Amino acid sequence: MNDPKLIREKPEAAKEGLQKRGGRYMPYLDQFLKDDEAHRALLKDVESTRAKQNELSKEIGKAKAAKDEAAAQAAMAEVAALKAAIKEKEPALEAAASRIREALLSIPNFPHASCPDGKSEADNVERRKGPLAPRTFDFKPLDHQSVGEKLGILDIAAAAKLSGSRFSLLRGAGARLERTLIDFMLDLHTTKHGYEEIWPPVLVRPEILEGTGQLPKFKEDMYLTQSSSSEGKAQDMYLISTSEIALTNLVREEILDESRLPMKLTAYTPCFRQEAGSYGKDTRGLIRVHQFDKVELVWITKPEDSLKALEELVGHAAAILEALEIPYRVIELCTADIGFGSCKTYDLELWMPSENRYREISSCSNCWDFQGRRMNARFRRGPKGAPEFVHTLNGSGVAVGRMFAAILENYQQKDGSVSIPKALQARFGADAIKPG
Repeated sequence: MNDPKLIREKPEAAKEGLQKRGGRYMPYLDQFLKDDEAHRALLKDVESTRAKQNELSKEIGKAKAAKDEAAAQAAMAEVAALKAAIKEKEPALEAAASRIREALLSIPNFPHASCPDGKSEADNVERRKGPLAPRTFDFKPLDHQSVGEKLGILDIAAAAKLSGSRFSLLRGAGARLERTLIDFMLDLHTTKHGYEEIWPPVLVRPEILEGTGQLPKFKEDMYLTQSSSSEGKAQDMYLISTSEIALTNLVREEILDESRLPMKLTAYTPCFRQEAGSYGKDTRGLIRVHQFDKVELVWITKPEDSLKALEELVGHAAAILEALEIPYRVIELCTADIGFGSCKTYDLELWMPSENRYREISSCSNCWDFQGRRMNARFRRGPKGAPEFVHTLNGSGVAVGRMFAAILENYQQKDGSVSIPKALQARFGADAIKPG
């Protein structure tokens, strides 16, 4: 959530920020400005009426002390009328406050001043490439689904029988490779990069999704479930689309001591997305599925540290790609392509030989105080410091299924086997997955 005071005081700057995003969120800003003005005018009227009511209450006391019953009765009648007037205006106040909150929840984060301007993903900026160039093959490389199916480690048909389209099932060495990747990523982030490992729930309440910005904006992408509480009432619960949701909300409604920052958290979870609006895109393999594995990285920082933290976060995600010797590049997203809750984002893209192009494997974002405001997550500088909103950052460290796919494609051999990256061989227990 953006600072409503900042929007109110600098509406033109807010409009400029949304225009840089493409302007499609402008109606929510207009709604906020309109309802905020009406709410403040009505609130001023109510407060003025309440002040008059308080003055008259004092007059009642004075009149009774002077035994002027007529004056006391007249003042009491006027107080009653003022109370009724206030009560009559309360529903309008509540309705305006509700519309204001709805508008604020629907306005995305404003781009940081350092974010490159652009109108579409075509304006994203390549910042650097990893140390490895794409491999040159002496045969035509297959896509990862074909490689996996030929080896018998990826079974899309079995997954479809169980769950329908856009699901995957891994067998034997494939399942072991997935597990090995998860273990490797978590160990690297916890032992080398200083993250605390968390094992969070994958079902969360709606307000938790609202805190990180998935609701209301991305409701159609979420999987909603219902369960009965101990009182027998139905309770909405959502399957998480990323463990960022659970990790970031660990500081929800808290005031942290400055000494606890930065907090660096990591978790592996299965993730669930309906992929609404992606019909016809990436229908083969593991690139765009409804259930996938991901190792997530989250930072909670002080405001002055968050930009530097973003660079570190990108480096931690890139370290996975470098350790597994996969070619990659780092892209900075332009203002029109950053995510709803982000003010500045870098994407890491790895090389996919079958497509002869780079594909996203991690998106690392600085959300500024946007999520902190939505979660009411704050920190205090010293025992007497005023509470300030934390800054939050998140990034994949990395998407396990896409890394699995990249290994199959980049390490495939002419005889149909797949070599295992050196960094994984001891954990995996072999140096290759071979046919038959």
